[in-house]
Amino acid sequence: MAGQLRVWAIVPAAGSGSRMGATVPKQYLQLRGVPIVARTISRLALSRAVDEIVVSVPPGNEKAFERDIVERYSLSSLCKCTVVAGGADRQESVWRALRVVLEHQDAESSHMVLVHDGVRPLVSKAEIVSVVEAAKVHGAAACAVPPKDTVKLVGDDGLVAMTPDRSRLCLVQTPQAFRLLTLRRAHERAEEEGYVGTDDCSLVERLGLPVALTPGSYENIKITTMDDLALAEILLAREDARDRSEVAMTARVGQGYDVHPLVCGRELILGGVRVPHEKGLSGHSDADVLTHAICDAILGAACLGDIGMHFPDTDPAYAGICSIELLRHVVVLTERSGYRVTGMDATVIAERPKISPFVPEMRRRLASAMNLRDECVNIKGKTTEGLGFTGSGEGIAALAVATLIPVPGGLSEEVVTCTLEGGLYHGD
Repeated sequence: MAGQLRVWAIVPAAGSGSRMGATVPKQYLQLRGVPIVARTISRLALSRAVDEIVVSVPPGNEKAFERDIVERYSLSSLCKCTVVAGGADRQESVWRALRVVLEHQDAESSHMVLVHDGVRPLVSKAEIVSVVEAAKVHGAAACAVPPKDTVKLVGDDGLVAMTPDRSRLCLVQTPQAFRLLTLRRAHERAEEEGYVGTDDCSLVERLGLPVALTPGSYENIKITTMDDLALAEILLAREDARDRSEVAMTARVGQGYDVHPLVCGRELILGGVRVPHEKGLSGHSDADVLTHAICDAILGAACLGDIGMHFPDTDPAYAGICSIELLRHVVVLTERSGYRVTGMDATVIAERPKISPFVPEMRRRLASAMNLRDECVNIKGKTTEGLGFTGSGEGIAALAVATLIPVPGGLSEEVVTCTLEGGLYHGD
């Protein structure tokens, strides 16, 4: 929204991948059954550090990319994704995507742009978040790792000219992040002077502006050869094995149920989202019946009682409070007890209104509060075919099931106290 900091991600994916020797561009090659570029876009979207993604693809391939990548792998359900025609080289592809961002009505100078190679599918959330935060302070930032090998500078005669001090060298990766105005100036200058750089930071450096470095990862590889693809398969398999081992640990399951009457003069809040309706739910807080059921499911799985025990409706501190905040506190209490939420399935029972248009945003807000990826939260809307108090429109009910796994340790007493005492706020 205008007036709020937004982060656009630009994904240059218009290369031919000639070094791969494949019949299709490298970004479309399969990595454990999913195209490389689809995995890359998914990582950016699931980081929750990005508001919108612009992908530059080979000219003429825009519609096919939208159909075969964006739609087939449901990427638009994770984050808004715009596809544009790329250029003759990487720099031009980024510049074309950047111009699309600049045309956006919300593209203010204070906003951020993150550039990430379409063939770096193993980027982590920590790398994405850290580079954006550094760019907010310094104007430009990039992920980097120290070289493992000694680097030699070679002269025109093919002989070693010098050996640079390795402690002062780094290997720069993407993502790279910039203030919107900074990146625009850098590309405009490069276009005016006919300069082509190997990355976007080099264009910013030519303006005499600082570039910060944040820790990258040796696993954040750029897939340019078949050897890289084989290594990426191994790294992703190891990552998947770690995820499976977590799920295989002793898990707990909890169920939650809540119901609130519908009354005039109240806003209807479900899953932290305002849903247009002539009536709203009555309750001491914002009466978000869906979030309350989820809180009870988590508390039940952790054997921590119920929502009324922790947030009684007799306490004025919780009058009108946003239930998403209560959910955040429930998650903190759960982690303190040694458990982490891994998944949630919920059902909203109401004859009206229909909630399906609002489910994606509900999933995003609830997942964020539980420190989950959006796809770990499922929400369904059901009716009772006109039967009972939900069928007559007198109220709305919600059911939820939560899964938890044990984690070593837990949050410290100080962290929990700080969160509970300083995190409460009223409203949405």
